[in-house]
Amino acid sequence: MAVGEVMQYLVVVHRDRPDGSCGVTVPDLPGCFSAGDTLADALQNAAEAIALHVEGMLTDGEPVPPPSDTIDPDGGIVAAVTVDDGLMSERAVRVNVTLPSRLLALIDRVAKRTKGGRSGLLTTAVLAYLGRGRT
Repeated sequence: MAVGEVMQYLVVVHRDRPDGSCGVTVPDLPGCFSAGDTLADALQNAAEAIALHVEGMLTDGEPVPPPSDTIDPDGGIVAAVTVDDGLMSERAVRVNVTLPSRLLALIDRVAKRTKGGRSGLLTTAVLAYLGRGRT
C-alpha cells in the first residue's frame, strides 16, 4: 500500500447509552476506543483514535495488526472507519525541501555528531516540536 492510501478498520458501535451517544471499540486494536454524541461524531473520533493508537504502537516498536475482513458485532453495529495510511506508517519517504543554506549548514554540523545523520536529526526535531518524542 502506498503512502496516502487509506485503510479501513472495522469497529463496533454501541448506541445503548442513556444520553443517546455512541461508544466505539476497535476489535483489531485492543484498548482502542472512542465515543461521540452522534454516530457521525463517534466514527470521526474513532478514526482519530485509531491513528493515535497505531502511532503509539509504532513509537513503542510494537507490530500493528492489519485490519480484519470480518469482526464479531458483540451486540453492536459494525461500521468501517477509513484511516489515512500515511498517518500510521513508519516507512521512510524521500522528500525534497528548500532551506536557507545557512540553516542547512547548521543542520549538517549537528547531524555529523548524531546517529541517523540529517534525516534522523530532522525527524527527531520535528517529533520534539510536535511533542511526540521517541523513546
